[in-house]
Amino acid sequence: MSKGWLKRAFAVDPPGPAQPTEEQKPVVEWACREIARRRLTTPGLLFLEMSRPLNYVAAQTMHFFQPAFWALLRQQSYANYLHFSEFLEKRGAVDYIIQRIEEMEAEAVKRESNTDAADPPPSPGT
Repeated sequence: MSKGWLKRAFAVDPPGPAQPTEEQKPVVEWACREIARRRLTTPGLLFLEMSRPLNYVAAQTMHFFQPAFWALLRQQSYANYLHFSEFLEKRGAVDYIIQRIEEMEAEAVKRESNTDAADPPPSPGT
């Protein structure tokens, strides 16, 4: 009998950010973009850091509520729901989400500073 199964019995994901699959990437990017767009970066990052140990439990909770969401959501939204819950099961999912939110926030700040620099100063007569 081969002992190869025993080597993988307690295997965990490698450390660091997890990479979403092609199906998971659009929904994960959308969630990160919405957090950054609404200027909820600080509360979002705080929430993610506090709930880091529970990301797998959150994914399992999402799987538990799948039948209810299947009845309520359109087919595409339900597929996105499944992809997001599958991504959250990965150990480095929170790291990836935090990294992307910070990148998107930095891009938004850079765009705003470029826009502000392009605006001419107000004239003294106005």
